[in-house]
Amino acid sequence: MTKLEEVKEILHQKNASLVVCYANGEVKEYYQDRIKDIKAILQENQDSLKGAVIADKVIGKVASSILAIAGVKEIYAEVISKFAILVLEENGIQYEYLEKVEFIKNKDNTGMCPMENKYREENDIHKIYNEMLNL
Repeated sequence: MTKLEEVKEILHQKNASLVVCYANGEVKEYYQDRIKDIKAILQENQDSLKGAVIADKVIGKVASSILAIAGVKEIYAEVISKFAILVLEENGIQYEYLEKVEFIKNKDNTGMCPMENKYREENDIHKIYNEMLNL
């Protein structure tokens, strides 16, 4: 079983929102919504996701930008936006997904996620990373 298959399986079995296989082989699951877990991981240690393989419920442009700068190697997403795919491809990150959408929806499913909307035209992923992590 590959690392990607392993984190994908745990994501489904544990109903986690995020599962990370760190470069050292440690696997952890997380349960907060949106990008809260990703932010918490990186605020504790900016280098912690270098070489990691992750599975996440939802990956939009903001999450993909942060993960690209953080050095994630491979990503599986239940739902991924077309904006996220562009970022991953431009940064050479391997990815798989269950469902591709035009954009990530807001919590009420009434429109676009505010962060996806705010950054959809932004090409500087370093700017997104810095603003979202308040670095």
